[in-house]
Amino acid sequence: MPHIIIEHSEHLPILPQVLVERVHKAAIATDLFDPTTVKTRAPSYQHYALAQNIEGFIHIQAHIMEGRSTEQKQKLSEALLNCIATYCDTSYSLSVHVYDLLPEIYRKQ
Repeated sequence: MPHIIIEHSEHLPILPQVLVERVHKAAIATDLFDPTTVKTRAPSYQHYALAQNIEGFIHIQAHIMEGRSTEQKQKLSEALLNCIATYCDTSYSLSVHVYDLLPEIYRKQ
């Protein structure tokens, strides 16, 4: 755990695989997770509508097990946002949201 999902517009100023690797490393560098449990993926979108003068977007969803403090969630979201901001200028919409997974209903095999 966690599941890091990098939703993004099809055209990026960085190769998608490189983006996945950098975001993956940024999540691990927070020291909030066992590095062997971090999973990162990046689906791209061809069809989307954005504000005027915005060329593309990256939105990261970080799904983590419930129980982390607000400060820990902020540390993660800031680390991930800082990571993607390194590769994009102001013509890209960048956002991160941390979601709690409830152990009572989350299942994996």
